Amino acid sequence: MDPEITTLTQQAGTTLVALMATDAWQGVRGAVLRMWQTLQPDHAAAVGAELTTDQQEAAAAGLLASPDGDRVLTELRAQWQATFRRLVVARPEAAAELRGFLAEFASPVPAGTATPVTSQHATASGSGRVYQAGRDQHITER
Repeated sequence: MDPEITTLTQQAGTTLVALMATDAWQGVRGAVLRMWQTLQPDHAAAVGAELTTDQQEAAAAGLLASPDGDRVLTELRAQWQATFRRLVVARPEAAAELRGFLAEFASPVPAGTATPVTSQHATASGSGRVYQAGRDQHITER
């Protein structure tokens, strides 16, 4: 799969799960449901039910400041990343919908979100090097 699409679906899944326990959830849920109603209406009801169940699970996991809570959130992110990937494979025009979703909900960070969602992607080939940092970075090479 195209690396850009992989990054896009990863960001969408991460953003969705990050927003499950925020005040923005109802808007996020509505946007995801509209996406399915437009692109795969036969699956919209099942996706709606899954969003409800997963949101409850994410909210409960968020309250658990433990490895179990982290594990649940990691599994939910992976699950939604795969769900978005399958949607894009079935309906390539979904990539534009996901970009719109991210533009609306990933930046700026909606109110109630404890931590901003950050995603970085880089590719190096040959003897190339990649240095990425979320903040300060000091590199000394000789």
